[in-house]
Amino acid sequence: MSFATRLKEARLKKGLSLQKLADEIGASKAHMWDLETDRAKNPSLEVLTGLSRALDVSIASLVGEVVADNSPDEALALFRDLQSLSEEDQQTIKIMMERLRQRREE
Repeated sequence: MSFATRLKEARLKKGLSLQKLADEIGASKAHMWDLETDRAKNPSLEVLTGLSRALDVSIASLVGEVVADNSPDEALALFRDLQSLSEEDQQTIKIMMERLRQRREE
């Protein structure tokens, strides 16, 4: 799921309009629209922090890096790589992981 999709879902869940969210974080409605439609890339840390506070979600969840805090750096890198794969490739990885779990349990 893209940042734009996660942002829009979080905003709708919170019941905020684009204008209300923009006002809360000190940005323009147009910028919020651009973020939600994936026209604007790489929002600043200031914008991410404002969005996180206004939407009551972590920055990590907004940018799609929700992984256990104690995960090693390699796991975080693998998680980022996994997110960039197609749905079909992600399904293949899931099948592989399930088979590895089954083998471990035998």
